[in-house]
Amino acid sequence: QVQLVESGGGLVQAGGSLRLSCAASGTIFSLNVMGWYRQAPGKQRELVASIRIDSSTNYVDSVKGRFTISRDNAKNTVYLQMNSLKPEDTAVYYCNTLRGLSPTGSWGQGTQVTVSS
Repeated sequence: QVQLVESGGGLVQAGGSLRLSCAASGTIFSLNVMGWYRQAPGKQRELVASIRIDSSTNYVDSVKGRFTISRDNAKNTVYLQMNSLKPEDTAVYYCNTLRGLSPTGSWGQGTQVTVSS
């Protein structure tokens, strides 16, 4: 069973940056499409970025140009570099393995990102 551990969240002022990490185990990481999701209070969880096996990427419009997803297959880790953060980016961020646009693994504990104005 895939296990996912997110880290790197915190409190940052608007315009600041954070780098999230997600360590995966229990799977052949290099063969998985990976995604970063976020869930804000009172809102549904949304997929904000994904990275395929060939490292091609996709982003939701609201984070394009500000967030960058990357992967290190040797470390079984996927990253989310978040720049120019906005208060509306405040959420708990999760990673997961993807099939199509659907998550396939169990959810980890997530990492809280709070952006103050």
